[in-house]
Amino acid sequence: MAEETPLDRFKQALTGASRAIARDAEVEVAWSADVPGASGNRFRVPLPGRDLPASQVTEARGYADSFALKLRHHDTGLHAIGAPPEPVARACYDAIEQVRYEALGANRFDGIKDNLDAATQMRVSNDSIVRAYNAAEVPLQTALSLMVREALTGEPIPEKAQRGVSLVRPDIEERIGGDIAKLVDSLEDQEAFQKLSLDLLRDLDLTQQTDAPEEEDDDASEENDEEQEEESGDEQQDGDADPQSAEAAGEMAEGEGEGDADNDFTADDEMHDGEPGEEGDASDAPVRPNRPQTEIPEGLDYTAFTEQFDEEIEAPELCDAEELDRLRAYLDSQLTGLQGVVTRLANRLQRRLMAQQNRSWDFDQEEGVLDAARLSRVVVSPGTALSYKVERDIEFKDTIVTLLIDNSGSMRGRPISIAAISADILARTLERCGVKTEILGFTTRAWKGGQSREAWLADGKPQGPGRLNDLRHIIYKQADEPWRRARRNLGLMMREGLLKENIDGEALLWAHNRLIFRREERRILMVISDGAPVDDSTLSVNSAGYLEAHLRGVIDWIENISPVQLVAIGIGHDVTRYYRRAVTIMDVEQLGGTIMEQLAELFEDEKGPRGRR
Repeated sequence: MAEETPLDRFKQALTGASRAIARDAEVEVAWSADVPGASGNRFRVPLPGRDLPASQVTEARGYADSFALKLRHHDTGLHAIGAPPEPVARACYDAIEQVRYEALGANRFDGIKDNLDAATQMRVSNDSIVRAYNAAEVPLQTALSLMVREALTGEPIPEKAQRGVSLVRPDIEERIGGDIAKLVDSLEDQEAFQKLSLDLLRDLDLTQQTDAPEEEDDDASEENDEEQEEESGDEQQDGDADPQSAEAAGEMAEGEGEGDADNDFTADDEMHDGEPGEEGDASDAPVRPNRPQTEIPEGLDYTAFTEQFDEEIEAPELCDAEELDRLRAYLDSQLTGLQGVVTRLANRLQRRLMAQQNRSWDFDQEEGVLDAARLSRVVVSPGTALSYKVERDIEFKDTIVTLLIDNSGSMRGRPISIAAISADILARTLERCGVKTEILGFTTRAWKGGQSREAWLADGKPQGPGRLNDLRHIIYKQADEPWRRARRNLGLMMREGLLKENIDGEALLWAHNRLIFRREERRILMVISDGAPVDDSTLSVNSAGYLEAHLRGVIDWIENISPVQLVAIGIGHDVTRYYRRAVTIMDVEQLGGTIMEQLAELFEDEKGPRGRR
């Protein structure tokens, strides 16, 4: 038997300590080079170096202690009952609860406090708060959790995050008053702490009071106020964003409403800067003749009042080269600290795909190569059948992936940064794997209409005009274009005034039809979005569910009839209510564990036989 290494002994000690803290003898600790995490009583903690550097040892202990304290002091069911539906509020709610159960350990044991402090320092160093230079760039959940941690444990704000917290602290403290101080008295009671946390989030206007009477009133209002909905698209969207009406037809405005709630708090500058610039962008941008509308799936009652003012445009034509370089440099600054994520994702996905391209195995065969997994069975009973495996060559289909990115106003701030970074990482990774990638974006040329609405007004406001805004479909990267040539185009998403309304259904058809004309055998369309379609001009003069019904019809047609495979990434929003295959990420660090699995599954031949993993 091989002699135990210091690393082995440290792992045993860490596992024993975790079991003691969690009071669970079944806890298991595993090393991970990826993002630390826990699933039940299975912990994945950072792998220290062989010589066990003190800082890395303390960091590993910190993550293990945090997971163990959660197992002991956190009730997942109770936490889910009170969880707010708004994504920013939910992120803050989760972060504050983590501070609570970590504080229970830190306040009792100095050793645990030191370990947790090391883990917090590590998390903060990889958080975008360290790169924030204005309030709009500060992730609210990080700043709020650090302020709550300061109040509950007395630990100061980590040095790297002090600048970011100072940008939003005055506004937060003015809004919440003494709410944080109240949390200290309910540290041991999760239910009471949870209620106070929700009060705090309501004071920050991140969530709303939820009770049955309001739900009934909202439903009645939606049923009886049809005329008011037609007159005011803005008021109708505000009502739709309310979580109590999530099942109603007005659900389409949820993404836009929630994004605005966040921006009102952290990005007032961007909200005011975006609108003056948008008119200039729309009038100065070169307009190309729009290609004929491709086939719309049968059974969809959807039209556009006019397609005369729509445009399909290359990213460099919307921005001069100097500004594009500056915007790309800003995006690169957002990527600082994420190079490890890029490398790990690329290596893991490349290994997975290359394995599929080269070979696979048929197991449980009468003859062939001895299956090592069946070795013990062969030793015990040499005559046992079905103990062999046979290598089977497979044909890996030529593949293209289109990334379709929502460039709507609700994506302003951190969500569009996550989307751009995600596209950058995925494009580089897939190119390394020999998979062609196209990157597209969709928005509108103007807020609340544009030339289409002016034409409708000039035509005497005919009833049921259909889509009433000018589409802007942007090509950031052509499928046959190398990533190095198109990389700077992604910086355009950081430009003020670019992000406006989103009409998802037509954007999906546009991206889909570009894929259909490709020669590759396997075509994958990946949508990166934060919610439902919203266009004030269209919704104010059509039925409440007009854009959403079209989107659902297009998705159903692609998923069930088209040869294109469709998958969605929700940025802070759960988009599974629209897409059959979808994942949600709150930050770029989650790409490695979620997107890789989704892509790898799509690359597998679902109709062919599959070997055992």
